[in-house]
Amino acid sequence: MFNREVSLREKSIVFIGFMGAGKTTIGKVVAKKLYRDLIDIDEVIENEYNMPTTEIFKQIGEKAFREKEKELIISLSKKKLGIISVGGGAFLQEEIRHACLQNCIVFFLDLSWESWKDRISLIIDSRPVLQGRSLDDILELFNKRQEIYSLHHSKVSMDNLEVEEIADYIVDSLKLAWELHD
Repeated sequence: MFNREVSLREKSIVFIGFMGAGKTTIGKVVAKKLYRDLIDIDEVIENEYNMPTTEIFKQIGEKAFREKEKELIISLSKKKLGIISVGGGAFLQEEIRHACLQNCIVFFLDLSWESWKDRISLIIDSRPVLQGRSLDDILELFNKRQEIYSLHHSKVSMDNLEVEEIADYIVDSLKLAWELHD
C-alpha cells in the first residue's frame, strides 16, 4: 500500500509549554482562525473520567493519567488538521515527544518565570503537580522542564503580548511556511 506523507498544511498543530502558559487559550483562537477544532488533552481525559485532573491524580493516580495521555496524544498526532493542547508534563514522555515532532507542527509557548509567576494564583488549585510545592520547588520544576520544551519546531515568546497578537503571529508563520513548502 502506498503511504504518502501528510502535507505540511494538513499536519496537526501541537502546543506545548509549562502549565498555565496559555496553550488552550491560544489554541482556541488559532483553531478559530484556521477553521480547525481544538482538542485539549486534559479536558478529554477529565471528561472520560468525569472528574478534574486533581481528582484523577488523587483517586486513580498520575501513572494512569500519563498512560491515558500518551495513548490519546499519539493517536491524535496521526490525524490531520487538528489543534492539540497538551498538558505541561506530557512532553516528559519520550513517546509523546517523538510522535508529535514526527507527525505534527509543535509550537512551544514560552513564558518567562516572572510572567508565569503572575498567573500562579489563577491556576494553583487546578494543577495537581503544583499541590504542596513551595515557590522555589515550582521554579525548579519550571527550569527543569525548559529543556524538554526546547524540542519543538517553533518557539513563541509570549511575554507582554496579548492572546490575539500571539495567535496572529502563529497563524501568519504557519501560512508563510505553507506557502514556502507548496
